Amino acid sequence: MSRIGRKPIPVPAGVDVSIADHKVTVKGPKGSLECAYHRDMDVKLEGGEILVQRPDDEKLHKSLHGLTRTLIANMVEGVTKEFQKELEINGVGYRAAKQGKDLVMNLGYSHQVIIPEVPGITIDVPAPNRVIVHGPDKKQVGQFAAEIREKRPPEPYKGKGIKYVDEVIIRKEGKTGKK
Repeated sequence: MSRIGRKPIPVPAGVDVSIADHKVTVKGPKGSLECAYHRDMDVKLEGGEILVQRPDDEKLHKSLHGLTRTLIANMVEGVTKEFQKELEINGVGYRAAKQGKDLVMNLGYSHQVIIPEVPGITIDVPAPNRVIVHGPDKKQVGQFAAEIREKRPPEPYKGKGIKYVDEVIIRKEGKTGKK
């Protein structure tokens, strides 16, 4: 049995879970999420816990077992407390600001980089060099943070660019002349 797949998912108070037609819908204080799962997986709501079971030990079913359980657990966690990614902007003159629902960044280009906020995602700019992306859907938060980072990825010589707060940039030594 899958160690992750057989763990029950506790449903906290204030979260409504409905399972129908191979879809799980989770509603909570931070939002509502819906996810379709494979038709061979068996998902049940019993006594305040969600259980995921597989029909047999076929390789496909083994791989889907833990995946299905993790996706549903992330949905439950996301609607109770949101997921967040923090980005840090390094570089002289590099900064970010929020104008309405848009993220406006100066990243050393001849123009400003403007990224509109997507539904379900919230952008906060607590400081000119820090951006926080948060929302209930873990996949959507990670993808949106990656799209922001893509506008100016960190370079290895001076470390300038947009990086995740917990990311370590391996620095390279610059050119040195032979003497």
